[in-house]
Amino acid sequence: MASSHRSSPVPQSKSSDAFFKKEVDSAKRFRPVQSLPDVCPKEPTGDPNSLHDSPSLVADQHRWTIYHSKVNLPAALNDPRLAKREADFFTKTWGLDFVDTEVVPSLYLPQINKVDFSAYQLDIVQREKIHEKCKTVCPPKDTFDRTLLHTHDKSRTELEQVPKIFMKPDFALEDPSTFNMVLPWSHFNTAGGKGNRDAASSKLLQEKLSHYLDIVEVNIAHQISLRSEAFFHAMTSQHELQDYLRKTSLAVKMLRDKIGQIDQVMCEGSLKVLRLSLTKSNCIKAYNKLKLMAAVHQTQPTVQLLLSTSEFVGALDLIATTQEVLQQELQGIHSFRHLGSQLCELEKLIDKMMIAEFSTYVRSDLNRPLEDECHILEEDRLVSLVFGLLRQRKLHFFELYGDEIIITAKNIIKQCVINNVSAIDEIDTDVVVKLADQMRMMNFLQWFDLLKNIFSNFIIFLKRIKATLSVIRSVILMVLDKNQRSRELGEASMQTNALRESAVDTDVAYLTHEGMFISDAYSGRERKTPTAAVLASPRNVCPDSEPSSSDSVSEPECATDSSSSKEQTSSGITPPGIEAMIGEDMKLSELELVRLANNIQELLYSASDICHDRSVKFLMARAKDGFLEKLNSTEFVALSRLMETFILDTEQVCGRKSMSLRGALQSQANKFVNRFHEERKTKLSLLLDNERWKQAEVPAEFQDLVDSISDGRIALPERKTGAHEERKPADFLVVDGQKYAVVGTVLLLIRIILEYCQCVDNIPSIATDMLTRLSDLLKYFNSRSCQLVLGAGALQVVGLKTITTKNLALSSRCLQLIVHYIPVIRTHFESRLQPKQFSMLRHFDHIMKDYHDHIAEISAKLVAIMDSLFDKLLSKYEVKAPVPSSCFRNICKQMAKMHEAIFELLPEEQTQMLFLRINTSYKLHLKRQLAHLNVINDGGPQNGLVTADVAFYTGNLQALKGLHTLDLHMAEIWEQKR
Repeated sequence: MASSHRSSPVPQSKSSDAFFKKEVDSAKRFRPVQSLPDVCPKEPTGDPNSLHDSPSLVADQHRWTIYHSKVNLPAALNDPRLAKREADFFTKTWGLDFVDTEVVPSLYLPQINKVDFSAYQLDIVQREKIHEKCKTVCPPKDTFDRTLLHTHDKSRTELEQVPKIFMKPDFALEDPSTFNMVLPWSHFNTAGGKGNRDAASSKLLQEKLSHYLDIVEVNIAHQISLRSEAFFHAMTSQHELQDYLRKTSLAVKMLRDKIGQIDQVMCEGSLKVLRLSLTKSNCIKAYNKLKLMAAVHQTQPTVQLLLSTSEFVGALDLIATTQEVLQQELQGIHSFRHLGSQLCELEKLIDKMMIAEFSTYVRSDLNRPLEDECHILEEDRLVSLVFGLLRQRKLHFFELYGDEIIITAKNIIKQCVINNVSAIDEIDTDVVVKLADQMRMMNFLQWFDLLKNIFSNFIIFLKRIKATLSVIRSVILMVLDKNQRSRELGEASMQTNALRESAVDTDVAYLTHEGMFISDAYSGRERKTPTAAVLASPRNVCPDSEPSSSDSVSEPECATDSSSSKEQTSSGITPPGIEAMIGEDMKLSELELVRLANNIQELLYSASDICHDRSVKFLMARAKDGFLEKLNSTEFVALSRLMETFILDTEQVCGRKSMSLRGALQSQANKFVNRFHEERKTKLSLLLDNERWKQAEVPAEFQDLVDSISDGRIALPERKTGAHEERKPADFLVVDGQKYAVVGTVLLLIRIILEYCQCVDNIPSIATDMLTRLSDLLKYFNSRSCQLVLGAGALQVVGLKTITTKNLALSSRCLQLIVHYIPVIRTHFESRLQPKQFSMLRHFDHIMKDYHDHIAEISAKLVAIMDSLFDKLLSKYEVKAPVPSSCFRNICKQMAKMHEAIFELLPEEQTQMLFLRINTSYKLHLKRQLAHLNVINDGGPQNGLVTADVAFYTGNLQALKGLHTLDLHMAEIWEQKR
């Protein structure tokens, strides 16, 4: 048999640099046909039944057998030693340019030429010589004969006579075109008198085909003859091959019997156990799947049952679980193909039901009677609704609460007005239909009670809102805390998994080294770790179904909620049952939860603002007819205190200041201050215009008023009844041990000042306005009193004949009394002002300066009166007898009148200071007259007369009460000698 390793023809390069190939004669390319090697190189010997000579799968698996031969018949018939085929063999298939095409040198291989083989040639020359010598000494068994080559060429030439169509591999006479080419119909057409010629043609065609057949048979016989030796050798080996196959068949049979026995004894039972275990597992899975399908089938009735009891969270939980089961474990089940969409529609319906239920809850919570305690209405229901709304991401539910707060606040005021109006008999509701008009018909006490009732209801209302919103906010914060703990647990589990993976890698290396099964090690590790399947799931598909004893095998397959693998930890501040509602389905970010919690807190602030806004509207409705501006100070103070109390209460409940009601109070306070000031300024103006500037008696109540100021209380004392009313008025007002002779206007002014101070205590927000108004009032008193007394305006206004020294002294003493109380008033306002408002206290400094200037002007006026008197009398003075002269007697008389007028009004110190100034003026005028008369201190008669008059003056002046200690320095009347 010919070898299958035949070389494919390779195109030869014409270049001298082509691959080097040893020159071989064309005749040497064909070797004589050699016989095939023996198919069975080793003849079977010995006992045929011996296992030693029988085939062995272990020993013979690497030996060459007949099955390793893959030579087909064409390969056996085509001798590879024949000459190379002509070029047309390739050009027919590969194109005309196949032979002439040059091979492009490869860029990745070096250029090889004959020089590269020079070392090889030198090494192989000696071996080649020995090989040639051996060929001549030992010629081959079958020498190549040139006759064989000639015969081959001849047979090839004969084969070329056979048409190519017979050589095609798809040659088939069934094909009409092939049949027409081999047997043309024209050779069989006998019509038209051409039968003889057609018969000859047919005969010729038959002979031609027979010739082709002979050529092919001859060539086939020739080829067979060339390979006859190998063919007959194969036939002779057929018997031996059959014996070998029979032994092999016996060995295979024995091996199969042994394998069958091993299978029956060792494997069949174990495989049956495994098969039965698998069957049992599949049955359990099928049972659990059917049980799961039965539970899912009961989803819709269960959801309807939960919705009938307002268990929205449980219904949503059940829907989510069912959706998860449908997507993971029951996917593709035909009977449940519409259940998913039905559950989605049911979930949308639950969203609408929760919104409606929350609105109903809010309405019933806010509109229940305010007499009830501020307990939470159905807290469990509220918590369930909030959890359901958070689960469905309906985060705008607090807006519904805010809208209901506005409506309820309006209703509270309306109901309070109706209740109070119905209790008043003077208001006929049939005649006056509108509530606003009915409210305006109330007097102050009735309206004040109504406002107090509204404020108390609003406080209860806000406390109720705060309690409800606190529950809602606590639920949100619980969800936020749960999310944070879940995130922390997730991070911790990731770190644990990373550590576990590193430990697993170490274990794998150890187990591989020890030779253990890695799967056994992993199964042991898993048995030591509690799995999610054995933990109690907080959410079951069918709560009323109890697991059977066989369910433990299929629990990993029945797990439907990833959260069931987490342990349910209870918090100390979480109410029972609340923690179970917080599941992994709350897909809200921490930012959303924090924003929602802040919105809930802002809702409480807005509730306070709403109550204040409604109160402001209520006040404005009553103030349309100027009712609030007509209130007296006592009523307005009561109203202000009530509003301040309500504002503080709302701040305490809600934790933030609301400015609307405070602003309305400030606005009304400003109007009150303006009216308050205008009334008292008008009153003071009328008092001053009617004041005759005479000393007034001081009633006991005014003395008590001054005494209360001395005790540190700047407030109007309560009217005393009984024996105290029988106290007689005093001539002087005693303040800190000093007597003040005052007019009646100043007494009332002090009372007015205390009213300002007390108003500031009652309404702290108007302190700055009151300060400016009080400053204006004090300035007005100062300027108006100056116009009436110093400016002699009282002559025209009141009809006084003249402004006496007593009027001047009394005015000065009244001003001194106001000056005494200005620091007290300043301290009082300073304690009521903010530090940034202390700059306003400078008004008191300016007023103090103005009053001191006014007092100084009055003192100067008194001195000026005596100065003009001295000028008039001393200008007519003559030094002559009798002594004392009439001029000095008149002067002493006027000095005595002056002293009599002012001594009871001014303190002794001020009287002494005033008379010292008058004495100075007297000395100047006397000195000027003496200089005019040329009277000098020479001890002469004129000097003696003047000295006697001066002594008379000095004696009379020092004899006046309180002036005996005055040092008059009368020696200054004489000109000093140069």
